Amino acid sequence: MTYRTDTVIIGAGQAGLAVGRCLADAGIDHVIIDRGRVGERWRSERWRSLRLLTPNWMTRLPGFAYDGSDPDGFMPRRDVVHFLEAYQSSFQSPVFAYTAVDEVARAGQGYLITTDRGQILARCVVVATGACDRPHIPAFAHDIPASIRQIAPSDYRSPQDLPEGGVLIVGASATGVQLAEEIHISGRPVTIAVGRHARMPRTYRGRDIMAWLDATGFLTEPRPLDVEATRLSQQPSLQLVGDSNRHCLDLPALEKLGVRIVGRALGVNGSRLALGADLDAACAGAERRRQKILAFIDNHIADAGLNVPRDPSAWSNPGISSPDCPDINLEAEGIRSVMWATGYRRAYPWLRVPVLDGTGEICNVHGVTASRGLYVLGLPFMTHRASTFIDGVGRDASIIATHIAADLGHTLRAAA
Repeated sequence: MTYRTDTVIIGAGQAGLAVGRCLADAGIDHVIIDRGRVGERWRSERWRSLRLLTPNWMTRLPGFAYDGSDPDGFMPRRDVVHFLEAYQSSFQSPVFAYTAVDEVARAGQGYLITTDRGQILARCVVVATGACDRPHIPAFAHDIPASIRQIAPSDYRSPQDLPEGGVLIVGASATGVQLAEEIHISGRPVTIAVGRHARMPRTYRGRDIMAWLDATGFLTEPRPLDVEATRLSQQPSLQLVGDSNRHCLDLPALEKLGVRIVGRALGVNGSRLALGADLDAACAGAERRRQKILAFIDNHIADAGLNVPRDPSAWSNPGISSPDCPDINLEAEGIRSVMWATGYRRAYPWLRVPVLDGTGEICNVHGVTASRGLYVLGLPFMTHRASTFIDGVGRDASIIATHIAADLGHTLRAAA
């Protein structure tokens, strides 16, 4: 028997739930399906100590927001799951859990969604599987000796999961620097291979950096439509960690701890990992990004006439002393694990609608694809800088819900 509904939402994370709430408020019939449970990736694909990089007060979705006693704290992974569960319960959209999608194809004026539990006919589909779909591991990873364990952050839970010995972390955005610190503190020697990154202070001029980025409109800056989508999706995340001490976590801080800093990983020959001679250039680029953002905040403060103290220490650049080296002999140096903190890519092998570009990404303009009734949500910089944030995806969800309502001839009411 085929189930029928107006809209199918694929994914029960923050993106899928946000658009579900908007549709529920509009009285639009829909279902949310997920291969696991609500917030499955937060449950099974995040390390145990992970906290949100945004303060709790920024944990807000359409019709729902954090209301606890620590608005300036940073929510741990398990509490994010509880938050999403509470959100789903607040509006009771039907969720088909443990339902894997096998195929999405056009069927007349709508879509036929084939799952491992049956078929669904819908007039609209929202692909809300998110930005962190599959780890982006370079092809040369296959050349690393079998004696060295390779792991992606989605499979890592704690340092105890790793073999004894040294650890190479490839990638120095938010995930890479957080894992470098945690694993080094556990007693394992850590080397981090650095590419493009964005150095950032946790606090600036008396406020959390995210409070300033929110207040200045930086996070809601619209996506420039004349810039290639692939380039935008590969922007490095800010080097930040969410913890009660609000400490700055960047390459100078890691080097001070004893973490070894090297250049970009390029390839493997036997057990020798070739490195780029671009460490200084990568750090200089990160410094330019930091200064540009701090200047943007300073201009906002001046324009708004705010009386806040200056913060000259945030402008300091202690730099790193590590020189470029051409390669590392992984086995000789006792490196027994490689962590690929190299970001994520998306894959849609089940999507049988011609909306994918040459890299396998869904072509869209602000979440709207060329196939009427098919939408996407939660992608990097989809409409603005915060499109993948819990705080930002709700804005995009409201836009998508408005398009769905127009497709179906409904009038969309605002979330309560």
